[in-house]
Amino acid sequence: MDKLWAPWRIKYVAALKKTKQCIFCRAAKSAKAKYVVFATKHSLCMLNIFPYNNGHLMVASRKHKADLLQLSEEESIDLFRALKRAKKLLDKTLKPNGYNIGINLFSAAGAGITGHLHIHIVPRWKGDTNFMPVACSTKIISQSLEELFKILKNAQSDID
Repeated sequence: MDKLWAPWRIKYVAALKKTKQCIFCRAAKSAKAKYVVFATKHSLCMLNIFPYNNGHLMVASRKHKADLLQLSEEESIDLFRALKRAKKLLDKTLKPNGYNIGINLFSAAGAGITGHLHIHIVPRWKGDTNFMPVACSTKIISQSLEELFKILKNAQSDID
């Protein structure tokens, strides 16, 4: 079996264990939470501060619910609409060649934040993998979170 190693994520996983409050709940409570790209009635979209790739966003329910089955129909629809909006925003600003979009439910499935449902949307480009993560345990992200955040916030009016 092949293994995918992501050693740069250990800082993120260790930080989660120290944090008392869920990052999504904290973001949902504050209108000015750092790196929240947009929020809807039932969902929010924020930058992943330990991204797998440039533009890695997370779309989450505003309520602390761990499972898809706990969402109401209205919350489910809103979450998927927020995911579509996030994709449109990335299409417009970063123009990736493809995406990895996924949900990890519970720790056995690889969820780093197990109690709060969220969807990862990771832009991908042809040739975006190279030797650096394997040879040097380093992932190259070509854009700062601050710069990307400004671009995404500024582009929102064009996709609504």
